Amino acid sequence: MAKANKTNEESTQNTAEAASKIDAIKQLIFGENMQAYDSEFETLKKDILAKKQELEALVDEVKSELLQNIDNLSTDINIRITELENTFEDKAEALDNKKVDRKLLGDLLTKLGEKISQ
Repeated sequence: MAKANKTNEESTQNTAEAASKIDAIKQLIFGENMQAYDSEFETLKKDILAKKQELEALVDEVKSELLQNIDNLSTDINIRITELENTFEDKAEALDNKKVDRKLLGDLLTKLGEKISQ
């Protein structure tokens, strides 16, 4: 078990040394450019995050406007439907008043016929 712990410690130490060597090689190859790149990437990252927040705000604003427009349209449609129902009811009542009951008309014509024959 002690041998396994030693092996893990040596492996971790070797990995750290390798990473340190890689960083040293990067520094030699890229030098100051690496810091400039890091700075540019940070600037770009901040700019992208700012743009993302702007887009999210715009999406929220458009969503709010759409919901308001849908609500207004729904209200307008309900008003128009109510107006159409009222107009339909008025027309139906007017037709009922103008329409002559056939039975009543038949009775009136029968009485008229009886009076003429007398």
